[in-house]
Parts: sequence; C-alpha cells; structure tokens
Amino acid sequence: MNGEQVDRKRFLPGDQDMSEAETVLYEVRDGIATVKINRPEMRNALSPAAANRLHDLWGEVDADKNVRVAILTSADCGTFCAGLDLREASRVKKEEGVDILTKMKDPFHGRQRRVAKPIIAAMTGHLIAGGMMLSLNSDLRVGLKGTQVGITETRIAGRGSPWAIPLLWMLPQPMLMEMVLTGDLYPIETFHGLGFINYLEDTPDAVRARATALAERIRDNAPLSVMAGKESILTAMSAGCDAGMALAHNIYRAAYASEDAQEGPRAFAEKRKPVWKGR
Repeated sequence: MNGEQVDRKRFLPGDQDMSEAETVLYEVRDGIATVKINRPEMRNALSPAAANRLHDLWGEVDADKNVRVAILTSADCGTFCAGLDLREASRVKKEEGVDILTKMKDPFHGRQRRVAKPIIAAMTGHLIAGGMMLSLNSDLRVGLKGTQVGITETRIAGRGSPWAIPLLWMLPQPMLMEMVLTGDLYPIETFHGLGFINYLEDTPDAVRARATALAERIRDNAPLSVMAGKESILTAMSAGCDAGMALAHNIYRAAYASEDAQEGPRAFAEKRKPVWKGR
C-alpha cells in the first residue's frame, strides 16, 4: 500500500503531499460557504480527488442549516478551472488500465445542479471545458475581464460535453453549436453581453468582492423564499432539460468509449497535437 502511494505522488505533481481536503478548500463564515478549488499549479484542473471532494462538499452545503448561500471559486493562477486533469487521465489509463471517470463519484457534476441553496461562481480566470461546466451549474456568475471561455472537448480532450445541454436554455443555440463543434475560445465579454455572466470585474479581488456582496444580499433574504425561487426556476427549465441530458449522455456514449477519448489525454501529456481517428 505504501509503495502504491509513493508511485501515485510521483505521477501526480499537482497533488503531491496534498490531502483530498486540500485540493478543494472549504470555509463557512457568517452563513456563506466558500468552496475553493486549490490546484493552481495544474490550472485548477479536476483530478479524481478534487472532483470527489467537490461532490462531498455540495452535500455539506445542503446539510448545514447555517449555510444560506455558497461561493465557488479557485486559487488564482489565470484559470478558474481547466476542466478534466488530462495528464492524470493519461496516467490512470497507462498505469491502472481504466478511464479516469471511473474514479469519480460524479464525473459530470450533477450533484452541484441539485444543491438547494444558491451558488455564486466567482471566476478569477479562464473558463475551459469543465470550468464552463462548473460555471453553468452555478446560479449566478461573476467573471474577470479579459479572460476566455470555451468548450474545448472536441479539440483537446477527444471526449464530449453532454453536461452542456442546459446551455440551450442559457445561450443562443447557434453560438452553443459553434462552441461545441469547434472547441474554440471566446472573450468572456461576449457572454456578459448575452446575460450568461452577471458581472465582470477588473481584478480577481474585485471578482471575489462582488461575489461576496451578492452572497450577503442573498443570505439576508428569507431562506425558504430563496430556495423556493431557485428550485422553481430550475424545475421549470428542467422539464425539457433532464430528458435532453439523458439523450445527450446516450449520444456521447460512443465518444467516451472511443480510441480518441484516450488519444486526447495521451497527446496532451506528451505535449503534441492529437491524431484523431474518429473511432
């Protein structure tokens, strides 16, 4: 067992000497929970430890009667979240012979969407792939001017984005189609103009300050009314969304089981351009 732990640390520079609790920090103060992804050396990419920690923390947010609202943020490194840790995905496949998603309790972060209390995303950097997923799973969003947004799975990871289906209710369909098909990056200002981002600020500190101000206003409102407001809006949206997501997961099944799904992380880890085979 000890030998396996040493090997794991050797292949996980981002989590070296870091407990699961340290990959995502958690604090509750004055009725506001702060959930902070803490892997700046890996651009806050989601390892199994970080993803599983997030899953568990959303349960804590719901269970703690003292928590009225949550802020989701990350350590400053220029990127809010880079999505799946592709280097770790390549390592897991090579060393353990399994796909990295099998090591995550909730690989598409559905638990976050079911949190009863409002979540404010304080995004102090770029939103890439899974970073966009965490953003859309939040209820309010504060972003940093000059950063970029993208759903890059088709271009980098060779996987898919069934989690993006709720964006059909949040962004124009032609833009979402372009994002999913091209994997390109776009200025965050575009999404602010479309209403997806509530506020844009000039600095990371200003992003956090705005998120805190919003959280304080929500915290001070009637808690049952706040939770009912969130639930009613999402329930109305999900009357069509849930069925669409189920279909999307089925449609993407072949992509996740493909050779390309392994080529993406492998090429990323080897610092080369992926060679897609379409199978």
